[in-house]
Amino acid sequence: MNPDPDPDSDSSPRLPSAPKSIRKGSSLAALLDEEAIGCLAHNLRRVHPGFDVAAFGADAREGLAPLSILQRGRHLASALRRNLPPVYADAVDVLVRSLTPPLTQTDDFGLGGFFHLPHVSFVAEYGLDAEGNGGEDPFEASMRAQYEITRRFTAEFSMRPFLVRWPERTLERLMEWARDPDPHVRRLCSEGSRPRLPWAMRIPSLVRDPSPTVPILEALRDDPDLYVRRSVANHLGDIAKDHPELAFGICERWVEGASRERRWMIRHAVRLPAKKGVAAALRLRRLAA
Repeated sequence: MNPDPDPDSDSSPRLPSAPKSIRKGSSLAALLDEEAIGCLAHNLRRVHPGFDVAAFGADAREGLAPLSILQRGRHLASALRRNLPPVYADAVDVLVRSLTPPLTQTDDFGLGGFFHLPHVSFVAEYGLDAEGNGGEDPFEASMRAQYEITRRFTAEFSMRPFLVRWPERTLERLMEWARDPDPHVRRLCSEGSRPRLPWAMRIPSLVRDPSPTVPILEALRDDPDLYVRRSVANHLGDIAKDHPELAFGICERWVEGASRERRWMIRHAVRLPAKKGVAAALRLRRLAA
């Protein structure tokens, strides 16, 4: 069955239907199904008329059924790579131009964003390879793509390989983005550089020494959006797992003259060691009460 029998019938980008939360008897994998493949094909054909909808659909459906949500993201990224222009920068430009409109809020957007997991996987899998980019450095094309993707979903997963391959230049870019007007971009700066981000690859260098990310956290500690501040707190919680003295020292500095919002963030950051009875964490919880 063709995933999009009439790709030219509508000029607007499409998002597949998605629930607010996982329903009983369903799974996250169902978010990247036949409907999602059809929407991907439609959106790509809008901006790249030469896109072969039938060939992509056949590649995308082949072997999809038993895969988990993360595996489906990588599988669909592979199908995209075979059916988009051969030079990575050209291919990822098509993907970026096919994106749906940016999110306008930071909560209550449900599971619909997982539609963009193949886009994230595409950058993570192919965005570090100069050979696949005609011998040119793919960094700028990949950063542009992640900037745009994170405004619709999150690029926290695809940012990890860049922090491993190019830590200095990637952290420098995230530091720039920490001043971006879009809260989704600012959150990426903290969330994408967490040493132990759930569901994602760890960043061994930042597990060993998380100090390179501290300037990002300093820049975001009083962010006006809770969506961003929560990420900063969780990032500090990651640091506390391996370097409690560093995390607690940061919180000690931040609690001095702290606003109500920053005090909440400190309490959230040390909640897990506090539950384990760690004296320094309990003390910080009291100071930030």
